[in-house]
Amino acid sequence: MLNDPEVLRDCIPGCQELEGSAEEGFAATVKLKIGPVGATFKGAVTLSNLNPPESYTITGEGKGGVAGFATGGADVHLTEDGDDTILRYEVNAKVGGKLAQLGSRLIKSTSDKLAGEFFGCFAEKASG
Repeated sequence: MLNDPEVLRDCIPGCQELEGSAEEGFAATVKLKIGPVGATFKGAVTLSNLNPPESYTITGEGKGGVAGFATGGADVHLTEDGDDTILRYEVNAKVGGKLAQLGSRLIKSTSDKLAGEFFGCFAEKASG
């Protein structure tokens, strides 16, 4: 499910479009508001460091016009626990332009919130 474009489109916060494949990468349009700055980012989502079924890295990068640019992603690790699967992730984010003026604490809290929304949505879909 972590490679499924429909699941990714549904779970990436603010995702308006996602086209492509896990192998080739995805073109994405994402609309977000970070603090007082709202922007529509056009860019790419890629999957790398593929080690199925244990781990991978999902990375997104986009340009938001006058708002600047944003890159971010998560290292995702899956571990079997009986009949369940434990999903762990570590998030990173970088911004530039107008977004960089918002301060690192706001960027960090926003990236954590967005990752929580993504993985919360994913958990909901995975549990049926």
